[in-house]
Amino acid sequence: MAKLESASSPVRGRSVWALFFSLPVFAWAMYDFANTIFSSNIVTVFYPFYLKETLGSSEEMNQIASTFITYSNALSSLFLVLLSPLFGVWIDRTGKKKAYLVPFTLIAIIATLLMGASALWETDQEWLGLNTSILGVILCFMIAKFFYNSSLVFYDSMISDLGNEREIPLISGFGVAVGYVGTLVGLIAFLFVHDNHFESTFIPSAVMFLIFSLPIMLLYKEKQQKPVSSNKSLISGYREIWATFKEARKYQAAFTFMIAYFFFNDAIATAIAVMAIYANTVMGFSTGQFILLYLVSTVSSVIGSFLFGYVTRSIGPKKAVTIVALILIVAISLAALATSQSIFWVAGSLYGVSMGAMWVTSRTLIVQLTPEEKRGQFFGLFAFSGKVSSIVGPALYGSITWALASTGNLASRVALGSLLVLVIIGLIVHMRVPQKLQNPI
Repeated sequence: MAKLESASSPVRGRSVWALFFSLPVFAWAMYDFANTIFSSNIVTVFYPFYLKETLGSSEEMNQIASTFITYSNALSSLFLVLLSPLFGVWIDRTGKKKAYLVPFTLIAIIATLLMGASALWETDQEWLGLNTSILGVILCFMIAKFFYNSSLVFYDSMISDLGNEREIPLISGFGVAVGYVGTLVGLIAFLFVHDNHFESTFIPSAVMFLIFSLPIMLLYKEKQQKPVSSNKSLISGYREIWATFKEARKYQAAFTFMIAYFFFNDAIATAIAVMAIYANTVMGFSTGQFILLYLVSTVSSVIGSFLFGYVTRSIGPKKAVTIVALILIVAISLAALATSQSIFWVAGSLYGVSMGAMWVTSRTLIVQLTPEEKRGQFFGLFAFSGKVSSIVGPALYGSITWALASTGNLASRVALGSLLVLVIIGLIVHMRVPQKLQNPI
C-alpha cells in the first residue's frame, strides 16, 4: 500500500522542506512574493485610487477616471500580446531566462518609481487636456505593467529548471502561497497614505518590489542550457502561435472550451482592474474598507482554489467549471445591483471564490480534453488567449463608462453588468464542450 507523503518524506531524494528552502526554489518563490506586491499595490489598489482622487471631482469624472484605468490596462495588454511571441523565441535561441527577467524587472521597478516622481511633480502644464503630471503617471504605469507582465513569461518558464516532474507541482504551489503572503506584506504601503494622497504609495511599492526581487537577481544561478534552436527567426513565434491555433481546431472539445475560457477570463481580468474604483465611487467604500475587502477576497480565492480541487475530483472538471461560472454570475449580478455595502461584501467574497476556482477547474479540464503530447501547445495557446482577453474586457468597460459618463455611477453599474453578458456567453459555449477527449477532426 502506497504511503502518503508527509512534510518530511522524501520527494525523489529531497524532503518537501529541503525542496522549498533550497536556494534556487526559495529565490524563485521570492520573486512571486515581489511581483505580487506590484500586481496588488499598483494594478489593483493604489493606481486606480490615485486616478480617482486626481480626476474624480464629480460622479461624471469618476467615470472618466474608470475609462483611463481600463484603457491604460488594455493598452499595456495589447503591447504584451503583440510582443510576447518574441520572448519564447529569445528563450529558444539563447537558452537563457534570468538574463531577460532581470532587466525587464528593473525597467518595471524604475517605471514604478517614475510613477511616484511624476505624481509628486506639481505643474500646471497640460497635454491633450490632461495635466502633464497625471499623464506621466498613466504612461509610466503602462510601461511598468508591460515589463512586469513580460518578466512573468521568463519567470514561469524557469520552473522547469527547478525540479523533476514530481517536484514541480509542489514548487508551483509553494510559489503561489508565497505570492499571497506578498499581497499582505505589500499593503504596508497603505501606511504612507495621508489625506487620500495615494501617490505616496508608488515609491514604497517599487522599493519593496526591488528588495524582494534581489534573491532571484543575486542568488539564483541559472543552469547553462543549450539553445533549443539558434536559427529561429524573430517572426517564428508568431508562426508557431498560428500553427498551434490551426492544430487546436482539430480538437473540437478543447477548442470550444478555449472560446468559453476567453469570455470567463475576460470578465475576471476586468473585475480585478476596476474593483477598487467601483467599490470606492459606487459603493462608498473608504480606502481602509476596500483594503479589508480585498484581503477577504484574497482569502476567498485561496479557499476557492482548495475547495474546488476536491469538487473537481468528485464531479468532474466540466461540471465544476459550470458551477464556478454560475458563482461568478451571482457575484457580478450582486455587485452591479448592490444597494448596500453588506451585499457588496458578499459579492466580493463570491468573486474571490470564483477567481481562485476558475483556474483550478479550467486547468484540469484542459488536461482532460487534450492529448498528452499536445498539452504544452494547448496551455501555451490558453495563456495567449488570456492575454488577448485582458484587452477586450477592460476596453469594453472603459468605453461604456466613457459613453455614459453623464449618467454618473449608473455608467459603472452598466459597465460591470456588461461583464455578466461575457460570462453568460462563455457559459453557453461551455455547455457545448464534451465531457472527455475526442479524436481530432
